[in-house]
Amino acid sequence: MTGWRALFYKEVLRFWKVGFQTVGAPVLTAVLYLMIFGHVLEDHVKVYGQVSYTSFLVPGLVMMSVLQNAFANSSSSLIQSKIMGNLVFVMLTPLGHWSWFAAYVGSSVVRGVMVGLGVFAATAWFTGISFAAPLWIVAFGLLGAALLGTLGLIAGLWAEKFDQMAAFQNFLIMPMTFLSGVFYSIHSLPGMWQSVSHLNPFFYMIDGFRYGFFGISDVSPWLSLGIVGAALAVTGALALHLLRIGYKIRG
Repeated sequence: MTGWRALFYKEVLRFWKVGFQTVGAPVLTAVLYLMIFGHVLEDHVKVYGQVSYTSFLVPGLVMMSVLQNAFANSSSSLIQSKIMGNLVFVMLTPLGHWSWFAAYVGSSVVRGVMVGLGVFAATAWFTGISFAAPLWIVAFGLLGAALLGTLGLIAGLWAEKFDQMAAFQNFLIMPMTFLSGVFYSIHSLPGMWQSVSHLNPFFYMIDGFRYGFFGISDVSPWLSLGIVGAALAVTGALALHLLRIGYKIRG
């Protein structure tokens, strides 16, 4: 086993050992969202013509769970290791910055995808779900998990205590996720707020992911793919640079 694979294996085992908390709890949360919003709004909200609101909501909840848990995986791992002082044992290994990046982001993708599959399995039977373009589902699922895993890596490197990490998640990740069209189509918003929504990269991840199920979206999936890919390239380059210089992990 090469170095990055060993670190990747360690990170996967880290969240899997508490799988009830890291995988099971997000699935339960998504089911509660579906039961509450689906029950209240099913007869009042119609999107994409013949698509029921519950069907519309399922892909959004799946992608939201993927994004939030991919971010939580890499960010929580780094901040815990920094505060507990065991990050030094990883630093003593001859692993380069690419190995760190591959291991932390790769394990975040695994957790995000596992949670997403769990949410889909638990919510899809509430309504009929189609697969208009499965490759788009896979592409946006993996790209979204990688992007949020990379953001979590950056946040974990930057934060020095749990309060800073909580601020990053509560004031950036959570608002951008909930205001990305998980629970609504942006065409139901006033013109100004539609324009604001187009500035949110999370919107393109969820809209492109939803296109894979219904073949309909608020914007072109190719535009969404380009924006998400560009965001991943920028954040990936920043994360690799911070790892290469040892930002806040070397004395």
